[in-house]
Amino acid sequence: MEEDTDPTLEAVGPRLRALRKEREATLAELSARTGISVSTLSRLESGARKPTLEFLLPLARVHGVTLDDLVGAPPTGDPRIHLRPVTRHGMVHLPLTRRPGGIQAYKLIIPAGAPQEPDPQVHEGYEWMYVLNGRLRVVLGEHDFVMKPGEAAEFDTRTPHWFGRAEEGGVEFLSLFGSQGERAHLRAKPKGGR
Repeated sequence: MEEDTDPTLEAVGPRLRALRKEREATLAELSARTGISVSTLSRLESGARKPTLEFLLPLARVHGVTLDDLVGAPPTGDPRIHLRPVTRHGMVHLPLTRRPGGIQAYKLIIPAGAPQEPDPQVHEGYEWMYVLNGRLRVVLGEHDFVMKPGEAAEFDTRTPHWFGRAEEGGVEFLSLFGSQGERAHLRAKPKGGR
């Protein structure tokens, strides 16, 4: 029986391998995060196994890419950016970057409501945030402070941290997050104004 070979599907394996290598992840680490066996992941990357939605959905989620990006779908010609918000822990996350790895940018919105009780967490990475609207309460290690519009903070996310609304109004802020501890680098103009 002759098998149909679609060039789009044939390109998925090398793309999966490149994404994994870019993130410096092993097949075992990827298996633990997706629930897909190491042997299946290896066969998908080599092209020995046909990629299906059952495998592509968790892989796209873990790599932080869209299915279109994962399979190399052709552009639609629509220049608009279609942000897909995700709600986690009562916060709306709008991803502003669409590439895997490196520093990721998000707009976060905490809807109006009663102030929450802090529940500090730790994880690998480094975060920079900038408040756009509202008042953001930040608990960072032993510090507990409120940020206003125009204020920024940066910290190592291995420090216990939590942020939420400081009052009943909503809060909007930008976040740059590097899961491997990458830091945002800001450059100032030289004194001569060049």
